Amino acid sequence: MNLEGGCSCGAIRYQLTNSPLIVHACHCRDCQRVTGSGFVINIWIEKKFVDASGATPKSVVLKGGTGKDHEAFFCDKCGTYVWSRYAVAPSGEALFVRAGTLDNPAAVTPADHIFTRSKLPWVRLPEGATAFETAYKIDDVWPAASKERARRNIAAQS
Repeated sequence: MNLEGGCSCGAIRYQLTNSPLIVHACHCRDCQRVTGSGFVINIWIEKKFVDASGATPKSVVLKGGTGKDHEAFFCDKCGTYVWSRYAVAPSGEALFVRAGTLDNPAAVTPADHIFTRSKLPWVRLPEGATAFETAYKIDDVWPAASKERARRNIAAQS
C-alpha cells in the first residue's frame, strides 16, 4: 500500500509506506470536535511507516474518547489535523492518520465503528457494519497479521 496525503495548504505532506494495522471510524465526542464533523476515519499505523515531509506539525494534548490524553498533530499554517498519537494504543509507537487528509480518502474503508454511544442520531452506519459502543478488544477485531505486527512492535520496544 502506498498512500499519500497532507494538510489543506500543502505545508505538511506524508506517504504511508505500509498497510494500516486497521482503519476505523470513531464517533467519540473528541473526534467530532477535532474534525468539526460527525466522526473521523482513523488509519492506525506505526509511526515508522508515516514518511512525513515539509513543515513539522504542531501538537496539542486533548482528552480522547476513553477519557485519557492523546496528542493531536496539526498544521500551524492552515489548522488541518493530520494525525494523533494515543497513549492507550497498545501497538507500540503508532499514529492515527486522518483518512480525510489522504489525496484519495476513498482508498481506505473502515473495518469498524467505535464509540457509537456518542454517534450522532442522523449518522447511519452501513448495513452489517461492525460497531462498538466504546472501544474494542484488539484480539476480537484485528486481523491476525496486524496483531502479530503489533506484538513485534511492542517486543522491539522492550
